[in-house]
Amino acid sequence: MACATIPFTNPGEFVGTSFPGLTGLEANQFEPQVSPEYIFEDIVGKSPTLQRVLEQVAIVAPTDSTVLLCGETGTGKELIARAIHNLSSRRKHSLVRINCAAIPSGLLESELFGHERGAFTGALMQKKGRFELADGGSLFLDEIGDIPLELQPKLLRAVQEQEFERLGSCHTIHVNVRMIAATHRNLPGMIREGKFREDLFYRLNVFPIAIPPLRERREDIPLLVNYFVSKLSRQMGRQITTIPQRTMEVLTNHPWRGNVRELANLIERAVILSRGEELEVRTGELIASSPENTPISTFKQAERDVIVDALKAAAGRIAGKGGAAERLGLKRTTLQNKMQKLGITRAFA
Repeated sequence: MACATIPFTNPGEFVGTSFPGLTGLEANQFEPQVSPEYIFEDIVGKSPTLQRVLEQVAIVAPTDSTVLLCGETGTGKELIARAIHNLSSRRKHSLVRINCAAIPSGLLESELFGHERGAFTGALMQKKGRFELADGGSLFLDEIGDIPLELQPKLLRAVQEQEFERLGSCHTIHVNVRMIAATHRNLPGMIREGKFREDLFYRLNVFPIAIPPLRERREDIPLLVNYFVSKLSRQMGRQITTIPQRTMEVLTNHPWRGNVRELANLIERAVILSRGEELEVRTGELIASSPENTPISTFKQAERDVIVDALKAAAGRIAGKGGAAERLGLKRTTLQNKMQKLGITRAFA
């Protein structure tokens, strides 16, 4: 008996909020049944927690106020920053982004404020910094909690006074930049530890927005799955029309410690591996990565149900092409060991 499947699109399910003024993806860029109503600058969802975030974005975006986005890695802070910029009066100018964690501390000052020719070894020509490039537009400082303590006073001045000097120059440059900062760190805790300046925090924390993790908006997971399957299957030239119901249940209940980024990566891998019109997700990998604090009885039952469903779909076969082990992405011996521990026999097939 095969696993139950559900259509990968269901137009009646898609409900959400749209905001005028955004230049987000048009409806014809997705499958026809996927409504654009719940798409806000590539941010997919209809959960109350996400809608509250989007309402805050719509309120603060038309102003020039500094925004601090807080949330776990992979929650979509850059997408929110892009939405704020695109809803603002600065949308005709650039949104300049810099990841403070990705640039060595010795080079970060030059990246932010620029340098003159000969300012240091290797400075062969004049270079404009990100503040200067963002003049008239918005500057998105990602992972602001990783900026070195010794550079924070100069950043504070640039944020507060909108002025700075390039490295190797005495000439003060004035700019008009809208600041959007983001972090996954606990900045108040860093202040107590002496790792982040309190005055810089209060200057950035004018309008804080907390981005919820995916586990706090589980009702959005089926919508996200449909969105990613539609987008990726079109890019790869695949024709995926159904998703097993049990697969969707496992995806919805998974903790997603990497949030939307982790989900997107898994769906991309599944689309690549799918051989027909049904999405093939190796749910065994998700079961193996479930957190240790999951109640044992619930975890074992979920694992047991997934294995039983795979055995039924494979007509009781464990190994070989189309067997339960292949469907779950497990080795034959690994699956047999799990079946023995869970008391599963092929009689369930």
